[in-house]
Amino acid sequence: MTILVLQSESVVSDEQQNVTIEEEELILEGGFSVPNTNSFGHNFRDYNLESDRQKGVEEFYRTQHINQTYDFVKRMREDYGKLNRVEMSIWDCCELLNEFVDESDPDLDEPQIEHLLQTAEAIRKDYPNEDWLHLTGLIHDLGKVLLHPDFGELPQWAVVGDTFPVGCAFDESVVHHKFLYHFGIVLRYFKENPDYNNPSYNTKFGVYSEGCGLNNVMMSFGHDDYMYLVAKENKTTLPSAGLFIIRYHSFYALHRADAYKHLMSEEDIENLKWLKIFNKYDLYSKSKVRIDVEKVKPYYLSLIEKYFPEKLRW
Repeated sequence: MTILVLQSESVVSDEQQNVTIEEEELILEGGFSVPNTNSFGHNFRDYNLESDRQKGVEEFYRTQHINQTYDFVKRMREDYGKLNRVEMSIWDCCELLNEFVDESDPDLDEPQIEHLLQTAEAIRKDYPNEDWLHLTGLIHDLGKVLLHPDFGELPQWAVVGDTFPVGCAFDESVVHHKFLYHFGIVLRYFKENPDYNNPSYNTKFGVYSEGCGLNNVMMSFGHDDYMYLVAKENKTTLPSAGLFIIRYHSFYALHRADAYKHLMSEEDIENLKWLKIFNKYDLYSKSKVRIDVEKVKPYYLSLIEKYFPEKLRW
């Protein structure tokens, strides 16, 4: 049995600049236990902490918020949706991620394959009968191969980071919606996004309608949306909840702040329950603890064979 114990929001000390941080403690019977801090010894997803890595994360989001427009996303989806770059297996794609570190992540600076296996193995301990969820944990970030030269070597702002809808107003719950600097200076980088002042895109609904379903919503382009396209077009047999997790696992404005729920369908609401379960493993499994890859590899190869073709178009 899995027991989730959630603690309410708390405010950290004055030494940490009075930043409000949502701390959630998970107690998982007989399985994964949540560390108190990330691999740097800090609170998870603390985007206001002063550090060298934090400065890089902040610059990443500045660039992302300016450049992720509706037209950019539409163009990227049309291009990468052709899946005409490479043919390779899921596991080969996992191994490609050994070369990359996510610049948007304040919690981990290890190669991405470490994070994939940490997430999958943590889920496996607590949900032993949900093998589709184990595999979803393994593959959820595979879209980060967009950083590789064979996939166009896209800049990090077009591959990683929290995602958000384009084609409607940018909600203030989106991470780094605004930056508060010393002397009370506030910068809002979304204001530099061309869509910010476009009347077609800057209202609550924008080009969408209430309850239209997230599958009809354009999300900022990156590894989430790309891997969703890859899995769907290669006819995976993962359940819809698995595809939902892949496409929206970086959509923190939704699953942490309940933003954009007016666009969701009934199916989205059901799948969101699984995403919220998944998110805790995705976030809190990040650590310096290494997984024995050769030991777990046969199990995951069997799942890949069950839910995917031998080679996929990418």
